[in-house]
This record gives sequence, C-alpha cells and structure tokens, in this order.
Amino acid sequence: MQEVLLEDMGLIDYQAAWDYQEELLQKNILAKAAARAVEAGSPGGVDLLVPETVNHLLLLEHPPVYTLGKSGHEENILISQDKMQQQGIQYFRTNRGGDITFHGPGQLVGYPVLDLEKFYTDIGRYLRNLEEVIIRTLAVWGLRGDRSPGETGVWLDPQVKGKERKICAMGVRCSRWITMHGFAFNVNTDLSYFDNIIPCGIQNKQVTSLQKELGGQPVSMDRVKEEIKKAFEEVFSARLQVA
Repeated sequence: MQEVLLEDMGLIDYQAAWDYQEELLQKNILAKAAARAVEAGSPGGVDLLVPETVNHLLLLEHPPVYTLGKSGHEENILISQDKMQQQGIQYFRTNRGGDITFHGPGQLVGYPVLDLEKFYTDIGRYLRNLEEVIIRTLAVWGLRGDRSPGETGVWLDPQVKGKERKICAMGVRCSRWITMHGFAFNVNTDLSYFDNIIPCGIQNKQVTSLQKELGGQPVSMDRVKEEIKKAFEEVFSARLQVA
C-alpha cells in the first residue's frame, strides 16, 4: 500500500497550483535520477541512501479560468480574450492532454502527483482508475457514472443520444512516470461558463454538475472531498496522509 500525501489547498490561482505541481514533479524526477546514480555505484564504495520519490494528492478549487490542453484547438473557445478579462476569467495554454475546459469555484479539482513506477506503468490504466474514483463517488449520491468510449472523463447516460452529459473532465501529463494535472469534478459549478467553449472539443453534448443532477440543491464540498478520499484509497490501494 503506497503512502500519498494529501493537501487540501482551498481556493488557489491556477498558475500557483501549476507551479507547485511542477515543483513536486521536478523533485521526484531528481530523486529518480539520484537513485539511478546510487544504483550505478557510488564513487569510492561509499554507501549512500537511495532517494525516494514522494506521492501527492492536491485537492483544490480555482477562480474562473479556461485551460487549453497541448493538443487542443483554439477554435473551441467561443469567447474573446477581451471578454474574458472583462468577466474576470483567466486563460492558460497548458501542458496536459485534452482540449479546452473550465475551472471555477464549486468544482473540485484533484491533482495527483504520483510515481507510477510505484503503482503500474500504464497511463491508460491510470486514467481509468481516476475515472473509477469519480464513478464510486457519484454512486454515494445514487448516480451512475459511466465512461464514454474514446472520450476520457466521467459521464451520465453516455449511451443515450441527446442525454449524454459530462460531469468530470480529465487531462494529465506524465514525465518519467511522474504524473501531474488530473480531474475536474463539477460539484456546485456555475455551468454557464461552459457556454463560452466547446467543452473538451466535443460537439453537441452537455455538461452537468452534482448539484444539477440532485435537483439544484448545493452539495457539501467537504462531504464530496471525504468520499473522493475514500474512493482514491480504495482504487489506488493507497493510504492518504495529511501533509
């Protein structure tokens, strides 16, 4: 069972969270490089401690921001940058996978910074497991989350034409088997922000939230976090420790 350090960062600017993830990723990459050097043999036969990578799970919310993945298309952005500024919305091109999405208050964002060599070296399996965390969380509220073939993320009724609605978007980056970025789960999200984009570059499909699916009553974000933590530990065979 792998230990994962948990940080609940509250509401934090997108750039600050991105920088922090990059810092954690680079520390882990350096630890791996140092470990390889030790394994290759230390000079003079001196015994050295093998550096360990550290797994993290960051839970947070962002102020309103649109982010475009590295393979995304700007034509999926239906609002000008001037209007974004007028409405107080930030915009970033990122180094994650996926296309355009929105982050904002009421959306629970999870950024796992994991050394997959301690779990399994399979990005597809990793993404399916992230989806499974959200699927198990939705089940607590009596909702059946599902996968849509060829479309990463978690959906409701993905097989029912005209009723498909996405409740959680995902996009990750992996370097030397260290992950960053992750999932964006619409809990009490203001869905009107999605009207300015073609979410994830997918035409003619809806976006929804836990609040909307439960009849419009706000959902306790603290409760959602607790359920996410339980599901994450189960799915990843991990033990979360507060950092």
